[in-house]
Amino acid sequence: MSAETEVKRRIQEKGKITFEEFMSIALYWPQGGYYAGREPVGAVGDYYTSPAVHPAFGALLAVQLYQMWEIMERPSVFTVLELGAGNGLLSRDITGYASHLPGSFARTLRYVCLDRRQVTRLLDSNRVLADAIPFRGLEGCVLSNEYLDAFAVHQVVMDSGVLKEVHVALEDGNLAQVLDEPADAALARRLDFLGITLTEGQTAEINLGLEKWAGDLSGALEHGFTLTVDYGRTAPDLYNPELRRRGTLVTYHQHVQTDAPLRRIGEQDITAQVDFTSAMRLGEDAGLSTLGLVKQSEFLANMGLGHFQRHTRGQDLPPRHMRANLAGLVDLVRPGGLGDFKVLAHGKNVGLPDLWGLEQSTESQRLVESLPAPLLTPEHLWLDQGNPFGGEVEFEAFWPESGPENPGGTESQPN
Repeated sequence: MSAETEVKRRIQEKGKITFEEFMSIALYWPQGGYYAGREPVGAVGDYYTSPAVHPAFGALLAVQLYQMWEIMERPSVFTVLELGAGNGLLSRDITGYASHLPGSFARTLRYVCLDRRQVTRLLDSNRVLADAIPFRGLEGCVLSNEYLDAFAVHQVVMDSGVLKEVHVALEDGNLAQVLDEPADAALARRLDFLGITLTEGQTAEINLGLEKWAGDLSGALEHGFTLTVDYGRTAPDLYNPELRRRGTLVTYHQHVQTDAPLRRIGEQDITAQVDFTSAMRLGEDAGLSTLGLVKQSEFLANMGLGHFQRHTRGQDLPPRHMRANLAGLVDLVRPGGLGDFKVLAHGKNVGLPDLWGLEQSTESQRLVESLPAPLLTPEHLWLDQGNPFGGEVEFEAFWPESGPENPGGTESQPN
């Protein structure tokens, strides 16, 4: 039974279903859902991610994990649990680069990939398949990249002064969106929790799964950190009626934004931006401490990405390899793209330490300056067709210069 057939079957049974239920089927139905038996990332997929663009992303995360290990006084086993690990490319990049870091960090690192779907071609070996987080007492870090944006979301609309929820029904045999009373009172409570009042006609997405996610994180982690990387905004910005009156839900098919969720069911990605205010506050309610929220461009600059760029330029690489590596490094911090993703850090039973990625740090800059620059492998994307972005690549516009004469760097260029 295809995902579309299952959607119609449930509508015929119930009369209508919430958009959240429709989206969950479209993405995760085991027989034809979008994530069932396909790899959506890459040139032949529908989108690409930071780990695919360049291994520097994983390398600098490894450096941040190394600092966390130091803060925790070098535990003999430091577990990294990656949620939504996909094909394991990020796992491979982090564990591979850990061998360059000081002390016994690489030997103490235990990396576990968790995913709810089976992947055909894996680059990691330590993998667990589960819908929730089946761990307790972890000491280390729970890491995710583009995990929360894959949650199914509810859609609500302010209609004649009353909060309504978007449902999916059948009209003359075709799927259609209709408004009805909210199926869950938690939708209105979430908006109250955030202090958000929608304006007349405004559409918004609400991820009720964030509360369970926060509880699962805290329940799994005994001592350590979480790092959550994703695209999204804080609530006042996300629910701004002038800037995002129609919400943020989008669909992608073969790298083209289609914005037609009721079409190509199971064949296209459906996603919405993450509400980072809820992620922070629900984490705190679950027993986690918010350590900071920054753009990915700032995080990578603070960690020392500029050193990798300069080291790469200094290597004797074939022209194609040089172009591809430099283009990948820039794409990680490009405004309007991956550079605007957010990095959220939580801690549990670690106090309120200053993490290197959250503010400019001489320690991270000096360490990264002494390390080799990672280079693209055949498993990564190669943005090597000249300069695919147009114009001259100006690296200094994306991260601060650092060096012996300016160890702390300068402020990141604002977006």
